[in-house]
Amino acid sequence: MDLRRLGGSGLATPRLVLGGNVFGFTAKGEEAFRILDRFAEAGGTMTDTADVYSKWVPGHVGGESETLLGEWLKRRGGQKSVLIATKVGYDAGLSAAEIARAAEGSLKRLGIEAIDLYYAHKDDETTPLEESLAAFDRLVKAGKVRALGASNYSAERLSAALDISEREGWARFEVLQPEYNLMTRDKFEGALQQLCIDRGVGVLPYYGLASGFLTGKYRSAADKGKSVRGARMDACLNRRGFAILAALDDIAAEAGATPAQVALAWLAAQPGVTAPIASATSLVQLEELLGVLTLELTPDQVTRLNAL
Repeated sequence: MDLRRLGGSGLATPRLVLGGNVFGFTAKGEEAFRILDRFAEAGGTMTDTADVYSKWVPGHVGGESETLLGEWLKRRGGQKSVLIATKVGYDAGLSAAEIARAAEGSLKRLGIEAIDLYYAHKDDETTPLEESLAAFDRLVKAGKVRALGASNYSAERLSAALDISEREGWARFEVLQPEYNLMTRDKFEGALQQLCIDRGVGVLPYYGLASGFLTGKYRSAADKGKSVRGARMDACLNRRGFAILAALDDIAAEAGATPAQVALAWLAAQPGVTAPIASATSLVQLEELLGVLTLELTPDQVTRLNAL
């Protein structure tokens, strides 16, 4: 299996990271445990979550996904070969006090001694980078975090953070998690992508299937009722979106794959990208996602999708 290194973190993953935003939300209990069991059985190594998953659900407070993952880890007798990535700072910012407090909460919910990959969930321009980065470094030195990542950072802010960490001798951001898929390319391609290549930062894109649009499930306004994410499809149901779906259909037929597998394989083939993140709410969905672990697009197929 194609195992890829995550920057200089010492961590590695095959070409799929399992998204944990659905756990405790649309994937619960035994079904969620079966999904996690199958992912690990298939060679998957990393599951991605956050301390705010799934705060958006009425009655939830955040941490539900971490709690479910902690229960699963306990059931299987510990982490073993599983890597856990989680995040801090989406709502409460990245002050030193918040990072220290949130890390303890995540460790407790997950039931682990160290978080494998700990992200700043989004940039916090109200807190000096030096304060946040020093707090992250203390977690690494204390053995509570193995490696650091940044999510939703601009090229300018990520570059500044890398420079500060290197100047001070602190643990740096080894991984970037940007929004990136065939429908949304401008948030990563260009300066941010080149920075990650030049500085050796691993890249794990989220929304790899554009909230499900790139599966081909939504092909008209009438399809929006097929899931809770259907309301997000308005920005995709247009001339460009339909052209991308048509290309995915064509290449899927050539490769003996599905549009979702092709969309994720395209991400995995992009310069600088380590692996896409995608979530599954059923074993059927997961089995489809697992196809990206072995699907190799031809250079011509990648070029045709790039051109869109």
